[in-house]
Amino acid sequence: MATGQFKAETLFDLMKQHFETEEGKHLCKKVNLVYQINLAPKKIGIDEVCYTIDLKNAKVFKGTLEGEEKPDATFSFKEDDFVKIALGKMNPQIAFMRGVLKIKGSLSAAQKFTPDIFPKLPVSKL
Repeated sequence: MATGQFKAETLFDLMKQHFETEEGKHLCKKVNLVYQINLAPKKIGIDEVCYTIDLKNAKVFKGTLEGEEKPDATFSFKEDDFVKIALGKMNPQIAFMRGVLKIKGSLSAAQKFTPDIFPKLPVSKL
């Protein structure tokens, strides 16, 4: 499957499985942050779908946090750019500097958002 065809939904499903492994549990304890991901099909800010990556509770779900709780950092991308970052094909810091990625919230939390938080995919899945 080419990167352009690989969808974020698949990646989030793989993350859920990864968080159940020992490596995934260790990652969650290490990072211990909550990220909100806003994905747009074509242009940031238009028709966005929200996902939450909760590394405090080892959860990934579609939607935003409930109640008073807020994410440590919120990222907005086009879906294709998010997939490139998740697969390690684009550097998040460079994406931010180019305006491909928008960030709200804690910059120190945002700096921990690296391709390392995503499961390593076998070449057959790509």
